Amino acid sequence: MSRPFLSACLAASFLLPTAADAADRPKQLVIISFDGAHDNALWLKSREMAAKNGAHFSYFLSCTFLMNEAAKRAYQAPHQKRGKSNVGFAQSDDEIRERLGNIWHAHLEGHDISSHACGHFDGRLWSEADWSAEYATFHATLKNAWKSVGLEEPAGWQDLVDHDIKGFRAPYLSATAGADMIAAEKKAGFSYDASLVTKGPAMPVEEDGIIRFGLPLIPEGPNERPIIGMDYNLFVRHSKGEEDSADSKEFEDRAYSAFKEAFDKQYAGGRIPLQLGFHFVEMNGGAYWRALDRLVGDVCHRTDVACVSYSEAIPMIEARGKLERTSGL
Repeated sequence: MSRPFLSACLAASFLLPTAADAADRPKQLVIISFDGAHDNALWLKSREMAAKNGAHFSYFLSCTFLMNEAAKRAYQAPHQKRGKSNVGFAQSDDEIRERLGNIWHAHLEGHDISSHACGHFDGRLWSEADWSAEYATFHATLKNAWKSVGLEEPAGWQDLVDHDIKGFRAPYLSATAGADMIAAEKKAGFSYDASLVTKGPAMPVEEDGIIRFGLPLIPEGPNERPIIGMDYNLFVRHSKGEEDSADSKEFEDRAYSAFKEAFDKQYAGGRIPLQLGFHFVEMNGGAYWRALDRLVGDVCHRTDVACVSYSEAIPMIEARGKLERTSGL
């Protein structure tokens, strides 16, 4: 055997284990979610972004955006005055009709339709009964949503409302300490909760039958100070919560760098799912949505990456044997 041929064979033999290891590695999961899910233009924008990049998202819907004037007058959240909502209500029946179309088509496209409750109140002191009341309002609002604006609902809508809304995220990420919220979630038929915050990307944990996810703290900015991986938190850090379109490109680049660094660390390491949260508001001139668009375009096409909804992520995580039964968050 010639020396060059032998050298080539040896080189190939060293490459084989590396290739096998790469094939055995799980896909890097990227879980993108949106809170509020109201602005119809952003419904379209997010759905187009997903379709272009082979991604599925999770939409945490605030149900007051399906309430017209009559429903607004009837709505009463726990410990609140009747007709009050921290995020407002739908402005017209036509707006609701368009929003219902977006919700239904997003469902058909494979996205998660999930719950963000209704009036976006801080429920950290709520009882199990309080949460159950708000969940019941969410369910009833969606059950009657098409009829309330004079539309014939599509076949399958009732099945979506009764069986396919599996997730919940607490407004302000303000979950009740103890078992009350989890108990109410179980009674309402939820299977996962995405209200936690973790020190970094972390596997979900199962608590009394509810799979609990957390948005991670990720390094950001020149000093890489940790921040929750969510657009609103970046908005507060970058411009103190005041709109600053003039510096939009700088904020976009900072956000993208933080997202990509968090992705790269997991992609090259333990491949813990990366979760990032957004709102249906384009803060600082759309900086954070543009950063998201860049990230999704960069990573979701890779064969060893899956940009999935929470519902899709759960069986993939369970298959890895990484779902813990006790919380250490």
